Amino acid sequence: MRVGVVQYASRRDRRESLEALRNILSRYRVEADLIVLPEYADTTPVRPRREFVTSGVSVEDNEFLAGLEELASEYSAYFVAGVLEKRGDCNYSSVALVEPSGGTRIVYRKRVLFDALGYRESSLLCPGSEKSSIVELKGVKIGFAVCFELRFPEVFREIALSGAYLAVVPTAWYAGSLKEEQLITAAKARANEETMYIVVANQYSDRFTGRSMVVDPYAVKILDLGQGEKYGEAIVDTSVVEEAREKLPLLDIYKKSIMGRCT
Repeated sequence: MRVGVVQYASRRDRRESLEALRNILSRYRVEADLIVLPEYADTTPVRPRREFVTSGVSVEDNEFLAGLEELASEYSAYFVAGVLEKRGDCNYSSVALVEPSGGTRIVYRKRVLFDALGYRESSLLCPGSEKSSIVELKGVKIGFAVCFELRFPEVFREIALSGAYLAVVPTAWYAGSLKEEQLITAAKARANEETMYIVVANQYSDRFTGRSMVVDPYAVKILDLGQGEKYGEAIVDTSVVEEAREKLPLLDIYKKSIMGRCT
């Protein structure tokens, strides 16, 4: 499967975010089966608290997602995007899957909120309560996580044990001292621990690090978008996962030695 990654800064207005995305994709030859966008791809989180908490919208009312359905049809590709979803009395950092044949669904809501390094995301969002969906696209089983969750191996072990060969991670990774190194280290560690591909699509601006990437099961970056608003593609090969899991049967060892003791 060919995976595309878009790195950009979302705007306050969802229509402007959609236009920025369109402009980036128009500069490239897009051949991907799956195109991954950052966390908060629809509307920037960089705004006053009061404005942020009133800016969530339902999936049905999200103009950005409606535009993604058009792009999915135009490019004959699935899109995954992090969005600020209003549901009941809560806002969530959610992951939406948009299908080329039409239709959008939420496949995950961020469970581990960013209460660290001076931020308190839990004052703005409700945590999700359900495990990631596992979706099969083009013969590849895919799970989902969001941004800060890259720092938690348990999240990715859960995804891998559910049969996924690929974890898609929309992120809005804030800039700061050594933050790029932490992002890269976390993504490579999760890929190697779970012998799976990790796709990170990150925001880029003076507030966010960029460095969107695709990491293979051996912890090798096969795509690194560096800095700036841009697009890139990489191949996710299921045979590489199978080879890695045969050579490094970490999941099997874990199930036998750790999970086996709990049964």
